Amino acid sequence: MGEQKVSLLSDNTQMQKFVRSLLDDVQALSYMLENNWFDTENMHIGAEQEMCLVEGLNYRPAFIAMEALEKMKDHDWVESELARFNLEINLSPQPFTGSCLSDMEKENRSRLKILQESLDDLDARYILTGVLPTLKKFHLDSDCLTPKRRYKALMEAIDNQLLGSSYDLRIIGIDELLVKHRSPLLEACNTSFQVHLQVRPEDFVNQYNIAQTLAAPVMAIAANSSLVFGRRLWHESRIALFQQSLDTRSTHEHMRERSPRVSFGNDWLKKSILEIYREDIARFRVLLAADIKEDSLSKVQKGEVPHLTSLQVHNSTVYRWNRPCYGISANGKPHLRIENRVLPSGPTVRDEIANAAFWLGLMSAMSSTVDDIRDHITFPDIRDNFTKAAKFGIDSSFNWFKDKKISACELIQKELIPMAREGLKNRQVDQEDIDKYLDVIDERADAHMNGARWSLRAFTKLKEETTIDEALTTVTSSMIKNQRAGLPVHNWDLPSLSDLQSYEPSKLVVSEFMQTDLFTVQKEDVIELVAEMMDWRKIRYTPVEDRAGNLVGLVSSRILLRYYVRRQSAGDRPVCVEDIMIQDPITIGPNVTLIEALNVMRQKRIGCLPVVDDEQLVGVITESDFLRISSRLLERLSAREE
Repeated sequence: MGEQKVSLLSDNTQMQKFVRSLLDDVQALSYMLENNWFDTENMHIGAEQEMCLVEGLNYRPAFIAMEALEKMKDHDWVESELARFNLEINLSPQPFTGSCLSDMEKENRSRLKILQESLDDLDARYILTGVLPTLKKFHLDSDCLTPKRRYKALMEAIDNQLLGSSYDLRIIGIDELLVKHRSPLLEACNTSFQVHLQVRPEDFVNQYNIAQTLAAPVMAIAANSSLVFGRRLWHESRIALFQQSLDTRSTHEHMRERSPRVSFGNDWLKKSILEIYREDIARFRVLLAADIKEDSLSKVQKGEVPHLTSLQVHNSTVYRWNRPCYGISANGKPHLRIENRVLPSGPTVRDEIANAAFWLGLMSAMSSTVDDIRDHITFPDIRDNFTKAAKFGIDSSFNWFKDKKISACELIQKELIPMAREGLKNRQVDQEDIDKYLDVIDERADAHMNGARWSLRAFTKLKEETTIDEALTTVTSSMIKNQRAGLPVHNWDLPSLSDLQSYEPSKLVVSEFMQTDLFTVQKEDVIELVAEMMDWRKIRYTPVEDRAGNLVGLVSSRILLRYYVRRQSAGDRPVCVEDIMIQDPITIGPNVTLIEALNVMRQKRIGCLPVVDDEQLVGVITESDFLRISSRLLERLSAREE
């Protein structure tokens, strides 16, 4: 869960003291590695379950994490996350053998059940998903931040590193997301199921390189994060979203390379885990300090195992998708782990454990059969595969061993699943568990269906039938329903609008409902252009904006009709939009409620409300939009009466 007792660096003296402690930790770790201090017999696995909290009625983010933690204060396995709509459950370390996988599933289900009992009192639910479909950009303001010192310090520290004026999101999938944000809180969009594998120091280099190689095919079959802010983006959008949300770099005319704090890595690991820690210290400035009460070098000289707090604090601010971890086992010996951060939360607990089983089995098999993975595939290929898997998920094609080109599903079914079975057998995992979980992966590949494809298909279908907001709400509602039923995602039916039992659009704000795909004109355009556009697009209102995107007027079909009936003249020049447009149209802001917007339209007797933020045109609401909502509400009421 990370060191919680941290703070923002207050001055150079504090920074210098922390850096000296950080360097001491690296030296202490080096000494322990050279002198074989590490636990090499009791290999364990573990996991962290991240989730979103949603309101019980409208499936919007529920900002009640602190209240839920207060109710759960007797359970030390639940912890806060960055945002007030997130929580994290820590699962117990399990010896990597026997019934470890089914034990992990049982514990996860049990703890989620206990959590839900507390959430019931708060009229909220948890949902397992890589990115919450109903999450909107405006939810991620400063009030969203969990009120703990660690998170506030981290956000301020990252902001202090920002070279530009804002954080830019640029993700292109089926749709495009091109947006600026003022805070690195966009990181809070992402929720994961993070799996930990304990590794012997002598095996760490090869196993870490294997983990890097496996990231792409494992992510491809597990992808579950295709919808962000109502846009259909990458199959595993978390990859781009996480990197860009914390990317403090800016564009320059020169070609100097700067690494983002969220990355896949730049090269193979060659000799030791120390290479990663040393590179991250060299590349990334210290962001946070901690109250360090131990002298790690003094402790190792006395034969005592240090916690390496400084190293762990810095490691927690550099986000590799396969992260090296240091810890102390229950027997008092230090140990090393690889934390797989690629896997998304959900779609179900069964799916998550299947993903974990697939990765763990492959890690076991490859480490025992492949002496050096670098002899079989190049680093540029595995990094290219990683990006492909994030973008295209189960539809990806990879460059594999000996430069073979192969589809994700063919690779998984023909080569990797049999290998994972052998790897789990080598660890003496129960055969019943092996079959139960790897059959899920096999059936998912056979059906060509994972959480990302289900979400894309469901949302695309519903988007044609209703508003974007109701479509997203229906998808979210169906996810929760299917998660509670426990069926793996490849067996889920696509949702229909009738499945949504509760939906109250009156509680929406304008930005959740407005049309953003706008057709606009400028005031110097000729009347014939706007008339043809409105006829082509079957629209009754066209906003007029200047070159900077500021709203300057509005043209309606009624104004055009009046013009053509009266044939007004503009002298020798053509009649332009400026001659007939409404000069100062009534507007509304994006954070006003839908009820308020409806009242304005009714009182002013207008059929269109342009939505403006700092004079910029950001959307439009029309009477047709309200008619669509009304018809759906009447259908829902009629269904209830039947």
